[in-house]
Amino acid sequence: MKYLTLLILGFFTINFAISQKIPDSETQIKHALMSLSDEDAKEATVLGYNADGEVITLKNGTNNFICLADNPNQNGFSVAAYHKDLAPYMARGRELKKEGKSFNEIFKIRGEEIKAGEYEIPNNSTLNVMNGDFNSNGEPVKTYLRYVVYIPFATAESTGLPLSPLTKGGPWIMNPGSYRAHIMINPVNTN
Repeated sequence: MKYLTLLILGFFTINFAISQKIPDSETQIKHALMSLSDEDAKEATVLGYNADGEVITLKNGTNNFICLADNPNQNGFSVAAYHKDLAPYMARGRELKKEGKSFNEIFKIRGEEIKAGEYEIPNNSTLNVMNGDFNSNGEPVKTYLRYVVYIPFATAESTGLPLSPLTKGGPWIMNPGSYRAHIMINPVNTN
């Protein structure tokens, strides 16, 4: 939910919740597929938002990718594409966020659930995230794409990866030693 703050006579402020208009399915699909190559985008599944802001399937696909459209109730532009084997992990994160859990709570809860064997993060599974802004026509601009390759419980020592990029856009390991350990490659400008 976005908010508009009005300052009245310099004394009072009033916050108004602004519900963003949910883009039509075609726009959501077009934007969600931007984080994949043209070839992979053709047969990807796309999740988006209905009028109530709930995540729904907009397009059924046949390949290994699931794309998530931009959440209209968050600032800026952000879409993602992830390997289908990550679906239980990603869905659980959305569910916990909807319950109002913080990032740290979600991290802890999913870690406990993975340890209990409720689901897993498959080794070498991928996530692409494209972020940016919107222009006045509602089209994404100033986008950049980051890549994630999950390597659960890996460390800098076990992979030889640095803890931060050695060069701009270079690979590094994030969350080493945790279930969320991953190779991060960030950002690569796309326009």
